[in-house]
Amino acid sequence: MIGLNNYRVGLPMIVGGAAIGSYLAYQAGAGPYQQLLLGLAGLLLGASCGIAVMVLQRKFHQASLQVIVSGTIGFVLGLGLAELLFSAISGFQDFIPPYIYMTMRIIITIGSAYLGAAIAIEKSRGFSMLDVVRLFREKPRGKSYKILDTSVIIDGRIADICETGFVEGTLLVPQFVLRELQQVADSSDPLKRNRGRRGLDILQKMQKKADVHIEISDVDFPEIREVDAKLVALARTYNAKVVTNDFNLNKVAGLHGIGVLNINELTNALKPVVLPGEEMQVYVLKEGKEYNQGIAYLDDGTMVVVDSGRRYIGQTVDVRVTTVLPTTAGRMIFSRLKEEAEAA
Repeated sequence: MIGLNNYRVGLPMIVGGAAIGSYLAYQAGAGPYQQLLLGLAGLLLGASCGIAVMVLQRKFHQASLQVIVSGTIGFVLGLGLAELLFSAISGFQDFIPPYIYMTMRIIITIGSAYLGAAIAIEKSRGFSMLDVVRLFREKPRGKSYKILDTSVIIDGRIADICETGFVEGTLLVPQFVLRELQQVADSSDPLKRNRGRRGLDILQKMQKKADVHIEISDVDFPEIREVDAKLVALARTYNAKVVTNDFNLNKVAGLHGIGVLNINELTNALKPVVLPGEEMQVYVLKEGKEYNQGIAYLDDGTMVVVDSGRRYIGQTVDVRVTTVLPTTAGRMIFSRLKEEAEAA
């Protein structure tokens, strides 16, 4: 069926080409010999067009709609490029013989159209209309900022997180945060002074890392007195997220629609999941608040309450988990001594 359809299209073009050539020769008043030549020329032109149509029809029948559309667009763009090229060199047309100019024009036009179609078809592979939709719907990605507050700098874990490569974009440190950090470092309280100096040291350490991008922002809001409110306003200005471990700042920023990256929440999310009934070994460090309780800690800092563990302070014991209680500070695990759990 495909071949029959091809001939139905191609044969009329061959016959039509010969008829058009003969008609033009007759209208031009040419002699019999010239009419024969022009008729043969029309026949060859019609045959060429007919063969091209048959080949293209077969190819189009096998090709997908995406390839056909891409090839057509590339073909039209190639023709447009050829016209632009000839418009640019039209001033030199008087210095080029007409037959050379027309030959160049035909060759360049056909070559540009073919090249445009070939490139468009090749580049269309693996490309879909969904990519075009995303291209128009997605906003261009600007610079991504994350603002560090004083508490997260003093905490220091942000430096370790940055070294893992999980934090992308630019870390922004406002001048008013640096001033607050300096005030803490200059405090008369030895504990606050050490914390402030530690924060400055950590910030300096992060600046020396080649893969960590830190910028100091001079943007300030003199009409706002509280540092937390300044951070929220700055986050709006830069369309940034706030990195903190401060519970109150987390709530305030959330109420204003500002994204927050809470280091404590990240730490809790990375803690291993412990289910009731699991067994583990813990080191009982101290006594608990309730009678006869012992307190132990996992490597990640999770507190383990051991019933009847007071007499084992300073020892490593086997326990069985009874309850896992989530709190604002993280998970708290309640357990019983393994021997008591088995006896029950």
